[in-house]
Amino acid sequence: MDEQHHHPENDPAYKGLKVQHGVESAPPIINPHFRRRRLPELSAEQYIKEIVAGNITRLSQAVTLVESTLEAHREKAQAIIEGCLPYAGRSIRIGITGVPGAGKSTSIDAFGMHLIRQGRKLAVLAIDPTSEVSRGSILGDKTRMEQLAREENAFIRPSAAGDSLGGVARKTRETIILCEAAGFDTIFVETVGVGQSETAVHSMVDFFLLIQLAGTGDELQGIKRGIMEMADGIVINKADGDNVDAAQLAAAHFRNALQLFPKTESGWEPKVLTYSGYYALGIKEIFDMIDRYRHYTTDTGYFDLKRQRQAKWWMYEAINDTLKHSFYHNPTIQQSLPQLEKAVQEESITPFVAAHRLLDIYYRSISQENKYDE
Repeated sequence: MDEQHHHPENDPAYKGLKVQHGVESAPPIINPHFRRRRLPELSAEQYIKEIVAGNITRLSQAVTLVESTLEAHREKAQAIIEGCLPYAGRSIRIGITGVPGAGKSTSIDAFGMHLIRQGRKLAVLAIDPTSEVSRGSILGDKTRMEQLAREENAFIRPSAAGDSLGGVARKTRETIILCEAAGFDTIFVETVGVGQSETAVHSMVDFFLLIQLAGTGDELQGIKRGIMEMADGIVINKADGDNVDAAQLAAAHFRNALQLFPKTESGWEPKVLTYSGYYALGIKEIFDMIDRYRHYTTDTGYFDLKRQRQAKWWMYEAINDTLKHSFYHNPTIQQSLPQLEKAVQEESITPFVAAHRLLDIYYRSISQENKYDE
């Protein structure tokens, strides 16, 4: 036996002891005979047909295409969205926000099960915060929505917030269209939470629900005027056990605060309710409130007017997004940007001068491209 594999324990002097040689190298952790089965590539028309038929697998794949930043995916994604548009618009879109720890995911789980029991189909577009350091997201909403994750009529899609406005994923509005085309009659959009601008989520939903907590000190401390003015309903979570009185008191504070705000454009007076997401208490009252809001705004014409304004707002957002993409993917800009970045860091020029120079470079390159095209 060579020295490398010699074990003194195997010497006859040590009776009852024996050491096995083991293997030269560890076996592979994946079956070497395994071959990944790739699904056939579908055309945009095939995707549309499958989505409208309610195929959740194809819906998920289409959402991935929509969220992709690859140029090859952008055209197909837009074709799918346009094809699904005639089948969209028939849902109630509800934005849900609140301070971190307010129990948004637990509440959505309870809200969703209430709707599922009524025979509704629910899509939850949950936005996960993106780390400023690693640029990563946990995307663990399905683990926090245990009941909904097992329901056939529920579709949970977590997305990374990235650097988009208010923590709303860049393509969430397009995803709403796809979900509606797939037959989901209720859409929840869960945002990262109060502290970032919630303008983006407010501009894509019909009803904006703000979740608050009681018993955390001064309840009004967490009120931000902009969020309060956008909210169509405020609900105080964890109104159970010894916290019921505190929740009722917090609700009274919020009602008093709402009276100080100007009347809403829709004419709807935001309501303040209490409930328990953990024990699923008071959920029916919340959705009764949302139904009253929908009937009220539909009767006054505000419901359709708001959606028209949202479509216009997102048109301008799409213009901004396209211009930004064109600017940063311009070869001349990609070449000039590092030099001007360095100059700004060394304080040899101001950020504003650098920005104007880059824009001048961009406009000149675009003008040159147009001249070649002629």
